[in-house]
Amino acid sequence: MILFAVGPGSGALQTPEIVRDLVSSGHDVEVMLEQEAERFIGPAAFAGLAPVVEEPADKPEALIFAPATAGTIARLARGLNGRPAERSYASGARPVVIVPELDEATVAHPAVRENLELLWRDGCRVLEHEEKQAVSPAKVAGAVLNFLGGPLSGMRVLVTAGGTREPVDKVRFIGNRSSGKMGRAIAREAYRRGAEVMVVAANVEVREPGVRWVDVETYAEMEEATARLAASSDALIMAAAVSDFTPAEVVEGKIRRGNTKELELKLVATGDILKNVRESNPKLFVVGFAATFGDPVADAREKLETKDVDIVVGNDVSLAGSGFSSEENEVHIVGRTGENFVPRSTKKEVAGAILDAVAMEISKERQGKHG
Repeated sequence: MILFAVGPGSGALQTPEIVRDLVSSGHDVEVMLEQEAERFIGPAAFAGLAPVVEEPADKPEALIFAPATAGTIARLARGLNGRPAERSYASGARPVVIVPELDEATVAHPAVRENLELLWRDGCRVLEHEEKQAVSPAKVAGAVLNFLGGPLSGMRVLVTAGGTREPVDKVRFIGNRSSGKMGRAIAREAYRRGAEVMVVAANVEVREPGVRWVDVETYAEMEEATARLAASSDALIMAAAVSDFTPAEVVEGKIRRGNTKELELKLVATGDILKNVRESNPKLFVVGFAATFGDPVADAREKLETKDVDIVVGNDVSLAGSGFSSEENEVHIVGRTGENFVPRSTKKEVAGAILDAVAMEISKERQGKHG
């Protein structure tokens, strides 16, 4: 059971969304409304989601304090445990996620900074505002789920996302239609299953909270970042759409049309990131993607062997409303020990199916080594 202590502050209005996310992930949640919190939100906001209680029914498996006032932070840091959720903290309930809601002067006060430092040292995860932006409900829920752990706990997962762009001149490029939504969904779900996640993102507009992030633009930049980070990763999931060709020459400035009605553009092949990473990291668990027009199974099976990877995810990009830029996908997950068809689903659900396959294949590998 997760005990959620809702404090007084505007952030209380977002807490039902956090509770909904946690419950949908399979966790039981109990909500406690701290003093003055009902000035912002009442028990009815949690109806159908989680019970609002005065005392926890059992010892919590995790604690959330959001929003947390300076007083709550001080009581937790100094062992002043007059309230039920604070008593749970003092009795050793862990993990703990704290979301302070403080004005600039308060958060900069030395005593408050010292209290936050004490909580960090005690193992709490403190989610502070970044660049004056409030902490999103998704970030809070993700941090709690990551802290609780899951089938990928202890793993370092590297995900590539988006689509590379190869410059023609300073204003034009050759690109593709990938939005990065599939890669982001995989990163989000891996983080929520306990992994430490790094994303190499090619031209992705929205960052995924809770994960480390490296922005790249071109094939060459993605190759360098992926090769560098793969060396310290346990698994690589190559969800990015990487350019197969790049212009032989990049024009400085802008190509002017003038009276020209035709323009010849010479392209040269790029390298093979997936193959190169596999050769340099033979123990790395690698997932590739095969985007094809038509049935992708044959291509996925071929890529499984020729690239010497562990799983290939094949998808038919000719299907309307699926794949590039859409909210849904339909894939075939082809592994060394079996295949699984995932009918059209949200990319969140597809990401979950891919990560289920990753966890299962890794478990089989470990059993084989120790069997």
